[in-house]
Amino acid sequence: MDYKTILLKVEYPLAEIVLNRPDAGNTLNADLAQELHHAALVCEQDAEVRAVLLRGEGKNFCLGGDLNHFAEHITNLPFHMKDLIIFLHSAITRLARMEKPVIAAVHGNVAGAGISFMSAADMAIAAQSTTFTLSYTRVGLSPDGASTFFLPRLVGTRRALEMALTNRTLNADEALEWGLVNRLAADDELVERARKWVSELAAGPTGAFGAAKTLLRASLKETLESQMEKEAGYIAAMAGSSDFQEGVMAFLQKRPPKFTGK
Repeated sequence: MDYKTILLKVEYPLAEIVLNRPDAGNTLNADLAQELHHAALVCEQDAEVRAVLLRGEGKNFCLGGDLNHFAEHITNLPFHMKDLIIFLHSAITRLARMEKPVIAAVHGNVAGAGISFMSAADMAIAAQSTTFTLSYTRVGLSPDGASTFFLPRLVGTRRALEMALTNRTLNADEALEWGLVNRLAADDELVERARKWVSELAAGPTGAFGAAKTLLRASLKETLESQMEKEAGYIAAMAGSSDFQEGVMAFLQKRPPKFTGK
């Protein structure tokens, strides 16, 4: 696929998905939704990719939806919005559910769909000067991009409601305190720190990471007993993996493990 609004950089075992509409604040339009879906699918399906970094080009990670783009389709906007959201939501699903770890590195302003992209990643690191605003209700829209799924789980329902109804702007320290991001970095060190983090994860046991992701994301809808049953199934499967054998031998031989993701 010839990308116009993103960059996909693959240097095994790492992949970078870069939102690349810097002059438009990396805002979401139909092309970006479709291309993000495609890039996430490529990363999910490529067995040689073992960790993914999601970031944005230019001054901002993502300012949300492209209102100029929506204005161009104003006469048939409900149809256009649903068409765009099919690809947006598929992209979110692929980012959240792929086996390999996904890290978001965010900077500048993060708003609307930018919050969704960041929240779909497994973990996030933010530049110290980053600000966060949900923004949807500011223009008379309700949230999408699974932000109403992720935010209550990340920050709690009360805080998620505050973000949605008041459009409160959080600074990076507040985002860290609320649990919206995991780590902070100096502005000029963000990409370097994020790449180092992703590289560390890429050297890990990818299958075990994927199982842990699946278990943790499912836990809130399970009972104690059903969750333990799922845990038993996954850990038994992981016990037959090459990575587990390598982990055991490395421990016994007092050396760092060399995982292959198999």
